[in-house]
Amino acid sequence: MVSVQHWSGREASALRAALRMSMRAFAEHLGVALRTVAKWESLGAETQPRPDTQAILDTALARADSAAQTRFEEVLFPERATTERPADYETWTEDIERAVVCVSRQDFPFASALLNRWLSSRDPHHLDDKGLYLYGRSLVLLGDLQRDQGAILGPLSAIQSYRTAHGVFTELGIPRRVAQIELSLAVVQEMSGRLEASAHQYELLSADERLSPRDRARARLWVGTALSKDGNNAYATQVMTAATHAFEELGEPEDWSVAHQKLALAHRGAGDLKQALHNIDIARTTGTVDSPMQRVRLDTAYGHILLSDTATRNDGLSVLDQAAQMARQYGLSHQLRSIEGIRKGQQR
Repeated sequence: MVSVQHWSGREASALRAALRMSMRAFAEHLGVALRTVAKWESLGAETQPRPDTQAILDTALARADSAAQTRFEEVLFPERATTERPADYETWTEDIERAVVCVSRQDFPFASALLNRWLSSRDPHHLDDKGLYLYGRSLVLLGDLQRDQGAILGPLSAIQSYRTAHGVFTELGIPRRVAQIELSLAVVQEMSGRLEASAHQYELLSADERLSPRDRARARLWVGTALSKDGNNAYATQVMTAATHAFEELGEPEDWSVAHQKLALAHRGAGDLKQALHNIDIARTTGTVDSPMQRVRLDTAYGHILLSDTATRNDGLSVLDQAAQMARQYGLSHQLRSIEGIRKGQQR
């Protein structure tokens, strides 16, 4: 529901117009003098009602029906006037839900088509709050899609989509969405090699009350991921173990399984192949591998660990070959670069 922080004659006049009342009827409706309403109409933003009248106007707006509230917003913010019908918003919401499924399955072309049909045809400056919310959600999903494809920097990249969405949800005043996007931006930082900066941001977000307990635990896990990539495997395993316990307490089996996958790589980096194999076995037996991305990530981790032992080197190369083939098939360029980096590192 639209609200007014501080009433002036301009907002009061807009409310009268939205209620479709004459000045006399509006004065009677509020219980104020006709000359008071006339003053609001003539002076507009240059006059402010008394505090008790401010409260009366608040009540009148709150009691107005939804059609009158919509008209009130359109009078005050004509630049936000929208031609969207409720059915349009329902269709947009359905397309977002379909795009979520497509992104999770790495069906990038169809997901992109679903999102861009709305993003390319809507001007955010002409949307009401509901439309702006859907616009922001579409941008976040587009950022996820671009991130999974490895398009993380530049004008047509995940970082650009996330930053625009961050501005949208900041304007709408939805702190949870804002914090979630900040978490996604930290992931992009990590993917672009800014490991220390991303670890610091993850650490801040792991204690951020704007996020859900699950998202805070994920941030804690990713602190360890960034540290492990930066060679600080000992501390990384401590942080990841704490995150693993958090997922167990929260009843998040999929995140718990992924945490073991990350732990396995940290133990590999620390030279403890026995513990690495133990953790990757847990991840492989408990994880739900129902998307190409999940399969590629799990196989890449498993292949990397096998490749680290001369006795299983050939098996590791075979597993990495399978992961690379799937990454190539589904356009997972960042994962493909990671696999190529593992191979090159082994050849040195």
